[in-house]
Amino acid sequence: MSRGDFFESVSHYFDRAASFTKIPAGLVKQVKSCNAVFRMRFPVRQDDGSITVVEAFRAEHSYHRLPTKGGIRFSRQVDLNETIALAALMTYKCAIVGVPFGGAKGGVKIDPRAASDGFRERVTRRYTAELIRKNFIGPDIDVPAPDYGTGEREMGWIVDTYKNLKMNEGDVYACVTGKPVSMQGIPGRKAATGRGVYYGIRAALEHAEDIKAFDLTPGTQGKRVIVQGLGNVGYHAARILQDDGGAIITGIAEREGGIFNKHGLDVEAVVQHRQETGSVLNFPGAENIDDSAALLEHECDILIPAALENQITKKNAGRIQAKVVAEAANGPVDSDGEAILRERNILMIPDLYLNAGGVTVSYFEWLKNKAGVSFDRMISRHEELIKRELLDEMEILSGQKIPVLQRDRLIEGPSEEELVNAALEHTMIRAYRRIHHFWTERDLPDLRTAAFVCALERVAESYELHGIFP
Repeated sequence: MSRGDFFESVSHYFDRAASFTKIPAGLVKQVKSCNAVFRMRFPVRQDDGSITVVEAFRAEHSYHRLPTKGGIRFSRQVDLNETIALAALMTYKCAIVGVPFGGAKGGVKIDPRAASDGFRERVTRRYTAELIRKNFIGPDIDVPAPDYGTGEREMGWIVDTYKNLKMNEGDVYACVTGKPVSMQGIPGRKAATGRGVYYGIRAALEHAEDIKAFDLTPGTQGKRVIVQGLGNVGYHAARILQDDGGAIITGIAEREGGIFNKHGLDVEAVVQHRQETGSVLNFPGAENIDDSAALLEHECDILIPAALENQITKKNAGRIQAKVVAEAANGPVDSDGEAILRERNILMIPDLYLNAGGVTVSYFEWLKNKAGVSFDRMISRHEELIKRELLDEMEILSGQKIPVLQRDRLIEGPSEEELVNAALEHTMIRAYRRIHHFWTERDLPDLRTAAFVCALERVAESYELHGIFP
């Protein structure tokens, strides 16, 4: 499946949603259009001294809100159409979760697994310099984040490069999110997308009347789950579903193959096994599946594609046995595959809602960097003093002492990570209720259409209120 087909799938979903709105055609076209694209080629020195010309992209899809926001992907497969499609999805997911950003995305055409650490750093810093040159990065302009093939380390290189080239700016750390906590990142950001996937699945499965139609019972407890991709998103989604949601992770698919155990896999043990052996295969007690794509077709309650786009197409959609496909990756189901899954009455929780946890917590990190202070620092000591006085008064009035451990827990204020996770949970629940309202009240065909309609109307409203020209 080509990247052009991925772009066409996103366009198909958008056009279908637009047919359920009364927005004027010209405004629909503006919402759909990508505002700006920067395609670049630049030389980078290899470790042996030779020169490689690297191709890279940055797409800023929508200026209805500024700054624009979106991850940077390192992959040999990135191209212009994929970058624009991913930027469009970012616009829509920001609108759904109420984050005041326009959508953007970046792509650098290198193999992150084959590149040395030194080459990756030189590429990242040069890419940042090119973005600065064309004004495609900045705290109030365009704020990148991690994506496939990148992480905290690359975001640290970006902010270091930016602050050295923009020394007179006061909020340079807000130029990128997903940074290490030691570089003014925020606790909880690394797990945010996977945690958001858990909250989104849980929210969808709480509606008993809805899920009855899909032969499901409420809640995640005891649900059999297969996860494709044990990267940052897939790992945290699987771990939290297992630990907090009581789900049974029966299958894990990776590029080298998959493993399956109907009684369940210990996610942390699988990760440790892969770190030690370089593969998920031959995990004790699990059945090896040589073709990881075949594992997607095993029977389960919830299938979580958390790798790349176009994993479920017309070629395999007819063999998917899951009752729920929870799209943790961007665009894992193409439009042909979606039509087959819908016909087979499989519930799809769409990517533009389900994986919005990352950009939600990125928003919190951006706010923290703009303010220059953590969320808990201003309030925690004040709250502790008030709670201490309250508990002292309760002990006097009751004549009983509260146990020391319980007292300390009651007095201690929430950590920054606890605040972040609580706010993420609240955001994902509210966003699902909003999508669900569109789905049921407007009698829309599915959650994906409802999510696109919700996003389209929110972005269009912003253009109408603030004018077409920013």
